[in-house]
Amino acid sequence: MLAIRDNLAQCATALHAHKLRASLTMLGLTMGVATLITVMTIVQGANAYVENKIANLGTNVFQIARTPFAVTDFNIIIKALKYKKIELEDVRAVEEACTACGEVGATASASVKARYEDKESTDVNFYGQTPNMANIDSRTVELGRYFSNWESEHRTYVCLIGDTIVQRLFLGVDPIGKDIRIGNDEFMVIGVMEKVGSVLGQDQDNFVIVPLPVFLEIQGLHTTSLTINVKTNAGSFETAQDQAQLILRARRHLSGKMENDFSIGTKDSYMALWKSISSAFFGVFILVSAISVLIGGIVIMNVMLVSVTLRKREIGVRRAMGATQGDILKQFITESFMQCIAGGAIGIALGFLVALVLRTYTPFPASVRTSVAVMGVIMSSAVGLFFGIYPALRAAKLDPVVALRSD
Repeated sequence: MLAIRDNLAQCATALHAHKLRASLTMLGLTMGVATLITVMTIVQGANAYVENKIANLGTNVFQIARTPFAVTDFNIIIKALKYKKIELEDVRAVEEACTACGEVGATASASVKARYEDKESTDVNFYGQTPNMANIDSRTVELGRYFSNWESEHRTYVCLIGDTIVQRLFLGVDPIGKDIRIGNDEFMVIGVMEKVGSVLGQDQDNFVIVPLPVFLEIQGLHTTSLTINVKTNAGSFETAQDQAQLILRARRHLSGKMENDFSIGTKDSYMALWKSISSAFFGVFILVSAISVLIGGIVIMNVMLVSVTLRKREIGVRRAMGATQGDILKQFITESFMQCIAGGAIGIALGFLVALVLRTYTPFPASVRTSVAVMGVIMSSAVGLFFGIYPALRAAKLDPVVALRSD
């Protein structure tokens, strides 16, 4: 019976003597593990990306609107468009009657063109907001300032812009104090919001923010449905939602089991929608990656079977020198295990390298975690043991006399 150290040394010598064969054996598993590790880092990174950028509401902020915030059924949206609009009176009612609500703001949106001198930006998101959205919104003012209550109440034509507007219209120019044209109206730029970037291909910085009364004056008071934004007091998130819901149901004369004709959106609702959309998508990717690992294991088994055939004389000599079937079995299983560990380690390194490249050169935060590396090692070991057993049994059951006679 060989000691473990001697068995490992003998396996290493055998693998070194057949470097090309060993490399080809490891290649299949390396690619499979690298693919799986890459997919896992992308999945984890995507979840972090969505949590940080798409669901950018605070944990103590919720929104109320006529149409649902997180839904994939277009028929539900069509139905919601028939509901009564949310108006300024609704916002004031929630602000006055909701004792658990800390700050209550409102927003509205439209799509416009923006011009500065001879430059133009199309499909600009035109937002009207109450002044206290500066405290509710997770985005901050990077340059300049937000508009004041006085400016909002007196319908002053001032605005804040996103980074895309800066790059398209004010490249190389300080935008603060400049006049920008929205439709037939001119607004003085008083602030620039921090850059968010693109989220799933959608530019989040192509916008202009103006005081809500100015927005309603331009777009029409009775044609616009508002979105109510509520920042709650500490520890009263659920209570504030319940209070706001009761206030709006009373104003809309909804009683008993009548369903709401408005929707409430929170960070969790956005994340739930993302997970429902992404689970099937990422499940397919992980399945394909698992198939790659399986194919790598089959390649290992086939190459090991060929190796057993080519090394019959070696096996016969070892048996003649006193090696038992158990010794031969352990030798070939160990060889398979060592190749899988080496191939898996290279695959893990490649997968993490791809994640680091993504994280370094793109805005996508691919997540590199130790748990993924541990999973890769365990999976490589399992593949090595599972697919190495059959070739090892074939080698161990060879008749010593027949093996010695082989060429």
